Parts: sequence; structure tokens; C-alpha cells
Amino acid sequence: MKITASREVYKCNLFRVTEDKAADRKSGFEIRRSVVRHAGSAVMMAVDDKKRVLLVRQYRLPAGKNLWELPAGRLDPGEKPLQAAKRELIEETGYRARSWSKLASFWVSPGYVQERMTIYLATGLTAGPATPMDDEQIEARWFTRKELQEMIRTGRIEDAKTIVGFFMWRARS
Repeated sequence: MKITASREVYKCNLFRVTEDKAADRKSGFEIRRSVVRHAGSAVMMAVDDKKRVLLVRQYRLPAGKNLWELPAGRLDPGEKPLQAAKRELIEETGYRARSWSKLASFWVSPGYVQERMTIYLATGLTAGPATPMDDEQIEARWFTRKELQEMIRTGRIEDAKTIVGFFMWRARS
């Protein structure tokens, strides 16, 4: 498959939308889609020396409620996922990590969104002041593995990146 046409129909600070057409020259098969183009995002699974995980709680407009989730943020232009992870961890929580390792990288919803999300395990933490963006009201709290498992099981954690991060971390340790 090869993209044969693409037209931008919307653009904002977070993403842009294109109407695209792709075709297979051999078979003649075509696909037409509106695609949300996103720079990608980095997710941080900060784990302290007691094996607790740091989650943030903030209001998510599309969900219409506050969600507990792993801290995360969009990649700035030219930024690599690990650079964004380090920057976002400080911004949202104030923590800095000495050690970083990749847990997972995946397409969020590849049917219509071009967003690749990368989750990093951050350890060797040092606390500091958080510097959230003007449109963020963030509450941060530590959770044990058992608490997280129960919150996922009972549906109190509904955020996919947090669920993926938890199970990848659990499989590793």
C-alpha cells in the first residue's frame, strides 16, 4: 500500500487531521480515511525504592471525568520519546530519575490515529517541584502493586497506557 493523496483538513497545537487515500498498485485495492496525525507521546512509569508506582489524577475532557493514570505527554518537535519522558516527568510530578528503560512502544489506535506511545520505567527517583502547564491541575500519589492491580480489576483505572504499563512492568519484575 502506498499513500496516493493526502489533504490537511484541520490543524491545532496538539494534532492535525488529514484525509488520505492509499492504494495497492497490483490489486487496485484502495483505502480512504481521515487520519489524526500526532507527534507521538511518552509515558513514565516512575517506581520508587518501595516498588510503589506514581500516578497522576487529572480531569480528562474527552472522558468527562478525572482519571488516575501514568504521567505522559506529547513529543515536542524534534524531540525523541526518552527526552520527552524526562521532561514530562519533571513537569507533571517534579521527580527526576537516574535510570530509564523502555517497557513498551505501541500504536494507540491505528485505525485512525497516527500516535505512537512509548512507556518508560523510571527508577532512582529524586523529588523536586512540579511545573504543570497552565491547563493542567494534577494530583500525584503513590500506589502499591496490589492497589494498582485491584484498581485495574475493578475498573477504577480506565486508562489504556496505565494498564499496558502496569502489565509490562509486572511481567518484567
